[in-house]
Amino acid sequence: MKPLFEHFNLLAPIYEYFIHPNDPIKLQSLIPDNHQGILLDAGGGTGRVSQYLHRKAEHIIVADVSFEMLQKAQRKAGIQTVRGQTESLPFQNNTFDCIIMVDAFHHVENQFRTASELRRVLKPGGWLIIEEPNIRFLGVKLIAIAEKMALMQSHFLAPEHIVQYFDHKNFNVKVEYEDKLAWICVEKLRLNWN
Repeated sequence: MKPLFEHFNLLAPIYEYFIHPNDPIKLQSLIPDNHQGILLDAGGGTGRVSQYLHRKAEHIIVADVSFEMLQKAQRKAGIQTVRGQTESLPFQNNTFDCIIMVDAFHHVENQFRTASELRRVLKPGGWLIIEEPNIRFLGVKLIAIAEKMALMQSHFLAPEHIVQYFDHKNFNVKVEYEDKLAWICVEKLRLNWN
């Protein structure tokens, strides 16, 4: 079901003044140093997070549905943008060396299809890092209620439930916790057919 209005298009002009990225050093530490290829910031909006990851990638692409958010991202050096939903990413299989999705998984319309697409476009040997608020904390539960009241149609999941979308023999998954945040770290395995 489509929302009554596009919240992020409305928020784009003021978004980065109120929503600051969490410590980028933590996210940088989760991306292996040998991943210097193409990085996708899925649901990356204004590029507020990926702008700090130039040392981790040769090319950075921000994909988002909000045209206005992407206009802000285009102003940041070294960031390319693509408009599209995470449920149907306009990329070939095995395109990205690294994918990040920060504070966005709970906003997507279909989390199962989004996870399938993220798995599809990630290269073997690549890493996917999903950063999400941990719904087990009262403060995060209050944010979830506020977003529902604002008709944002957000759907927060516990980190253990997000892991289930990547519970497959071709993927290694681990979860890290810090304060009210969780990072679901997914490695797409290289398969040896010898």
